[in-house]
Amino acid sequence: MSSHLLPFTATPPPQIPTKASPLPQHTLSQRTHIPSHIYKHPAAILLELCTSPKELNQIIPQIIKNGLYNETLFQTKLISLFCKYGNLTEASRVFEPIEDKFDALYHTMLKGYAKSSSLDSALSFFSRMKHESVRPVVYNFTYLLKLCGDNSDLKRGKEIHGSVITSGFSWNLFAMTGVVNMYSKCRQINDAYNMFDRMPERDLVCWNTIISGYAQNGFAKVALMLVLRMSEEGHRPDSVTIVSILPAVADIGLLRIGMAVHGYVLRAGFEPLVNVSTALLDMYSKCGSVRFARVIFDGMDHRTVVSWNSMIDGYAQSGDAEGAMLIFQKMLDEGVQPTNVTVMGALRACADLGDLERGKFVHKLVDQLKLDSDVSVMNSLISMYSKCKRVDIAADIFKNLQNKTPVSWNAMILGYAQNGCVNEALNAFCEMHSRNIKPDSFTMVSVIPALAELSTPRQAKWIHGLVIRRFLDKNVFVMTALVDMYAKCGTIHTARKLFDMMNERHVITWNAMIDGYGTHGLGKTAVELFKEMRKGTIKPNDITFLCALSACSHSGLVEEGLCFFDSMKKDYGIEPTMDHYGAMVDLLGRAGRLNQAWDFIQKMPIDPGITVYGAMLGACKIHKNVDLGEKAAFEIFKLNPDDGGYHVLLANIYATASMWDKLAKVRTIMEKSGLQKTPGWSLVEIGNEVHSFHSGTTSHPQSRKIYDYLETLVDEIRAAGYVPDTNSIHDVEDDVKVQLLNTHSEKLAIAFGLLNTSTGTPIHIRKNLRVCGDCHNATKYISLVTRREIIVRDMHRFHHFKDGVCSCGDYW
Repeated sequence: MSSHLLPFTATPPPQIPTKASPLPQHTLSQRTHIPSHIYKHPAAILLELCTSPKELNQIIPQIIKNGLYNETLFQTKLISLFCKYGNLTEASRVFEPIEDKFDALYHTMLKGYAKSSSLDSALSFFSRMKHESVRPVVYNFTYLLKLCGDNSDLKRGKEIHGSVITSGFSWNLFAMTGVVNMYSKCRQINDAYNMFDRMPERDLVCWNTIISGYAQNGFAKVALMLVLRMSEEGHRPDSVTIVSILPAVADIGLLRIGMAVHGYVLRAGFEPLVNVSTALLDMYSKCGSVRFARVIFDGMDHRTVVSWNSMIDGYAQSGDAEGAMLIFQKMLDEGVQPTNVTVMGALRACADLGDLERGKFVHKLVDQLKLDSDVSVMNSLISMYSKCKRVDIAADIFKNLQNKTPVSWNAMILGYAQNGCVNEALNAFCEMHSRNIKPDSFTMVSVIPALAELSTPRQAKWIHGLVIRRFLDKNVFVMTALVDMYAKCGTIHTARKLFDMMNERHVITWNAMIDGYGTHGLGKTAVELFKEMRKGTIKPNDITFLCALSACSHSGLVEEGLCFFDSMKKDYGIEPTMDHYGAMVDLLGRAGRLNQAWDFIQKMPIDPGITVYGAMLGACKIHKNVDLGEKAAFEIFKLNPDDGGYHVLLANIYATASMWDKLAKVRTIMEKSGLQKTPGWSLVEIGNEVHSFHSGTTSHPQSRKIYDYLETLVDEIRAAGYVPDTNSIHDVEDDVKVQLLNTHSEKLAIAFGLLNTSTGTPIHIRKNLRVCGDCHNATKYISLVTRREIIVRDMHRFHHFKDGVCSCGDYW
């Protein structure tokens, strides 16, 4: 349609009313010779009083019955009302048969198209007006410019701008305000400002338009500066200005300026306006002052659903998911009907709380409100069920979703990854790829951690290549995920290369690299990097300190760890969490300072949790301290008596101390309670295929070959000095103990890897449990006799075995 937008002649427009309503009586009478009694007809009066489509449909039969349907007055009013109520079909039925159409009818019809139809239809009618010699008025252009802006159609917006100029309206305040608005909405803010700057006069509406344009295009500071300039030129900000500028204040978190704007609102008397109050509470929420937001919310005489949504979102954004749910419940109790935005906010709160029951309640509400066709709502449901550990329900919703968006795929992939369903996450990603749905940064940040869990270097290189081909290698979050992935795949040097190449680093980037060094046993390097970070502009957060403490723990850097723990609150005002206390107990316990660790627990300002006592129990096993081990286990069983892993730890402590009676009691408790040790498994990738092994498994196609080779390999490492450690196996003969040790999953995986790779190729193993002492010792000897590097990632850290030595220095 745009090719028909030919310039109009610069002819002065006729003097017509500014509103799309019937022309004054004298004008209509002069042009159409309407008898004066027509204006006093009851049907004419009813049309003037009509306020809804229902009332209009009740009046029309009277017009037809009285033979008034072809009277110009009634035709004009009917067209205006049909356009007003968005019924262009009926408006056209009245408009088209009129033989002598006057210009005002065209203008009314164009307004109707601009309000209730597509841009193509509106422009087509506009072209028709030109061909039928209808002279344009300024409001024709303001309607079309607004429609172009709402559709972000810059090309046709420029064509309309051209027609504005050739029609002689280039200095008209209303027309040029429409031009400024169009360029702003099409994200051409520089062009918008150029038009604004050339205007010889500007009213408050024009100022509000350019201020809103800058705010909506992300130039919050410029928008604020324009408010000051507007005031200097004598225009007092009104409620529209306030509603435009408060989101800009929120975007840059300028609470002090937001409070100043609030003061102006109070002085100007705008606070009773619901849109102003809603904008204020939204600003306070986004600036981190949800308490002030709640004060405004509670003081509002009238609240719209937007007000409720802003308050729910404010609590959710501040991390108070319970507060968000309480407001949501209050909203329902007061009979306010939720919108899609409301339920998405509630679902997010349920997800953050991990509250499945309330999540299911909101799901039922989604069905009642018939929002199940809203893909954004369904995406929120997928995320909620995933975070509530019901990825199976999330998968069913995803499967039945008709119009999947990239966000849907991202939510499902992330859901699988968060729930440890690594293969499902990768399968979903591959299916997405096969359907030519291009992955974005969110997709990559979701799928890369899933690959990291597999610890497969080949797959890591493949996804890295895809990141580069998709031009996502400048995204700080994608690159951080790659750094973390390479670290978890055993290639810590590649991770550091990517880290050093990054032009921008987030705090999570530093955390990933520090944690990577820690899990690889490179505690000193982790500490050096942490100290380097503290010298820069990015401040460490609670996760940074946790990574640093963990790195110190794995490398025996006790004094450094104690120093970092003290620095948390002293230098950065960070309150230690349960995880930090657990890391400190682990740090002291691994180093053999068991009494100091127990004393540390007794002096904790919060009640110790399972992670704290678990770290203590693990240290007692390492250092064979029965007394403190029993005390730690007693506290653990009070908190969670159903965790079989801690019972096994205590049993091993008793076995090492030859306390068979107590060992038998622990086993009896486990049998009566149905508690079992988590079965161990190990993974190894060979030729793009991941092979899984469980202890004693014989289901692998190469099982016989593996066991035969392993028997030979054990003889070789025994000759080199290996002695089996059978302390952890009880109630069987010594030769059976050795046989059981030789069927551990990591030994089977290593043997398979050695059999199926060429000489000199490193072997990468992934194990779900902590490597046992015997396997750790045996693997050192295997690396020596085979001259292979063997990289084992267990549930806590990496072990790089090479030439008979492990990177952990036997400290793990």
